[in-house]
Amino acid sequence: MTPRHQKEAAVSAAALLAAHPGATQSAVKRRAIRMLRSPGNLQDSPFIWLAPAFAFLVLFYTYPLLDVIRLSFTNASLIEPDYVYTFNSYRRLFDDPNTLRSLKTTALFAAGSVTLQLAVGMALALAINAGVKRHLAGTVAVRTAILAAWVVPGVIVGVLWKILLSSSSYGVLNYWIETLSGQSIGFLSDVDLVLATTILANVWRGVAFTMIILYAGMQKIPAELYEAAVVDGAGAIAQFRFVTLPMLKPIIFIALVLTTINSVNTFDLILALTGGGPARASEVVGLTAYQQIFKFMNLGRGAAIAVLLLMVNLAMTLVYLKLMRADRVTE
Repeated sequence: MTPRHQKEAAVSAAALLAAHPGATQSAVKRRAIRMLRSPGNLQDSPFIWLAPAFAFLVLFYTYPLLDVIRLSFTNASLIEPDYVYTFNSYRRLFDDPNTLRSLKTTALFAAGSVTLQLAVGMALALAINAGVKRHLAGTVAVRTAILAAWVVPGVIVGVLWKILLSSSSYGVLNYWIETLSGQSIGFLSDVDLVLATTILANVWRGVAFTMIILYAGMQKIPAELYEAAVVDGAGAIAQFRFVTLPMLKPIIFIALVLTTINSVNTFDLILALTGGGPARASEVVGLTAYQQIFKFMNLGRGAAIAVLLLMVNLAMTLVYLKLMRADRVTE
């Protein structure tokens, strides 16, 4: 019992003793403790506050996750109501050469997206931070403009970039390229360019997140560190290397983990932009799972691909956690 509860029990016991002068002290004490443990005092327990979040987690996350894992061991489809339990979904998944191709495409897409989002996000955060320190006008408008891309849904971003880069008559950029050079560029139809195009579109959408999280981290760096670096004769690059980067390391790690998981799971933007084509050159694992379930109605195989994607995410998270722990031990 906490000191606060002991105090409340003493107050309750004194009140009961005053109301029942003939009762023994032990009986009054037991009754006071029972009153404190009554449902009216459950508000002091953390479990009652955690119960809604726990119920939400079980109902909308744990149960669907376990059901997807169960369905991955079946031959269920969206057309036939009956199914049997089998390993054929996983057997066909690993026998299919397109699985390895989708994994490779996903790895390239995630690596390119994460690298560019961190690099461009860092450059934007440094520029805005420098502008704020110099009290330049328009920094708030710049931040708002960058964040506007982040709140746009992935499907809308895919449609916007398709309108911009399409080789058909409505492609805005290709219209000007064809007018100036006489031929268009197959941003979305060339197998050698389409993956780079999807990475660029994903970077445009996600760079706002890395920019804002790195900019927030820069606000926590003490100004005295930069003043000491200036006294030691450090220039802008040296200040970035020896002050900004070391102080931002935990923030960079968080941005790295979140952007990696988000990039690996991205499929809505690619679905609207290229549909995985041409010749499956931009088909990532998440899009493969979506198409197996909602295009080919193969629920069991789509669930197996989703479980494979889950394993990839868990493996990456464990690797990042191990690297972070090793870095803390080194420090």
